[in-house]
Amino acid sequence: MTLLALDVGNTRLKWALYDSPCVGARLLAHGAQFLENIEKLAEGEWSQLTQPQHVLGCVVAGDAVRRRVEQQLELWDVNPQWVVSSTGEAGLTNGYDHPSRLGADRWVAMIGARQRVVARGEPKPCVVVMVGTAVTVEAMDAEGRFLGGIILPGHGIMLRALESGTAGLHVPTGEVRDFPTNTSDALTSGGTFAIAGAVQRMVDNLRRHTGQEPDCIMTGGAGWKMAPSMSGHFELVEGLIFDGLLEIAARRFLT
Repeated sequence: MTLLALDVGNTRLKWALYDSPCVGARLLAHGAQFLENIEKLAEGEWSQLTQPQHVLGCVVAGDAVRRRVEQQLELWDVNPQWVVSSTGEAGLTNGYDHPSRLGADRWVAMIGARQRVVARGEPKPCVVVMVGTAVTVEAMDAEGRFLGGIILPGHGIMLRALESGTAGLHVPTGEVRDFPTNTSDALTSGGTFAIAGAVQRMVDNLRRHTGQEPDCIMTGGAGWKMAPSMSGHFELVEGLIFDGLLEIAARRFLT
């Protein structure tokens, strides 16, 4: 009972084929494609796959991109399901004012994080950070309630905004330094510290609210760049959205 899991972000479509729709399933194949090249999937990477029995995905890139993905999926006789944020699913309760307006990627990543925390045997509060085109920082309590989260620009957006809004300021690649002494390092360090500071504020807020030390999980394409600059310990998980999709799939397709 194979599952094709899809994570359609703002920049790339990432996919993974598993031998079953459950947590811990064996990964059979995986890949990624920039959104401008989605039309190459059916005749390219996906043409080498056996037909999946289920397709489950989350998409934040909009309806037009979703329809383009569905056109590529027509090479198989399978109806994809798309995760939409709801009031509750897979042990997570949605505390957003309008639950359906929460980004599907944020929702699925939190479900993946919740599954990891519960599997450790003693549920704890958790901060979930996704570092990509944008950065999201979510707070969950030990009972699996999503309390709220923040959204801020990713590192690249910050630098481009500075370049376009500041006369004579160009954005070369710099290094993260404790005390930057040139403009390149000052820009790179500034963006990194802004994200790290926002994350630490959420960790402090959750600790104060719950009276417990939260677990902290980080994911996203640029997570590995941020991890060394974080103040506290963070578990870096490469495929947290896929973890969430597997947890959802198990409840939808195996029950």
